[in-house]
Amino acid sequence: MMDEGLNPYSWSNGVHELYFIHSHGYNKVIYVVRGTITFGLPGSGQKFHLKAGDRLDLPAGTLHDAQVGASGVTCLEGHQG
Repeated sequence: MMDEGLNPYSWSNGVHELYFIHSHGYNKVIYVVRGTITFGLPGSGQKFHLKAGDRLDLPAGTLHDAQVGASGVTCLEGHQG
């Protein structure tokens, strides 16, 4: 992520925490370090089940939600734009 100029930071959430549908005004890159999280894209019906080592790129303006898995999650996140 650093080689992409993203300056990542770490965040964590507890077991089964929810993020309701929202979007961001920037491109978001998420890399799962520990645990699991599922991101949903309500506009397309897609779901991405992420575990340690997985990456998700969300373009600016993408509506998404998320639910943390049974063991919590720790991610690195960086922004573009």
